[in-house]
Amino acid sequence: MAAMRQKDAGKLSALRMLKAAMTNRAVEKGRDLDDAEARQVVTALVKQRRDSVAQFSMAGRQDLVEKETAEIAILETYLPPPVEAVVVERAVTDALAETGASGPKDIGRGMKAAMARLAGQTGDGKAGNDLVRQKLAG
Repeated sequence: MAAMRQKDAGKLSALRMLKAAMTNRAVEKGRDLDDAEARQVVTALVKQRRDSVAQFSMAGRQDLVEKETAEIAILETYLPPPVEAVVVERAVTDALAETGASGPKDIGRGMKAAMARLAGQTGDGKAGNDLVRQKLAG
């Protein structure tokens, strides 16, 4: 309501898109979303926007890059702060030790255990994946 009163078109657009995504997911599930599911919806929208920013940058569409970046900033206010790199590294190290992963063939098993340890926390899965690959590669 505040975005409408302030006539903040960018924020209003992002919030309407978020509300529509939440409603669609609730309809798919056939019930109201819990906090974890709602967080997943917001995280997915942020990831989509980041992918769009990369594509628009390559295409030279700076106007769209700015629009998507603004939407990311708005959406991220609805997410908890991201997990620190130290926490991700500790989770990956513990997961690899727990699973006995020792080489590149064990990446999937290591990732599954690491992501289970980081469940419910906001973090970049790509950073965790890169760390697992790095530790198992050598």
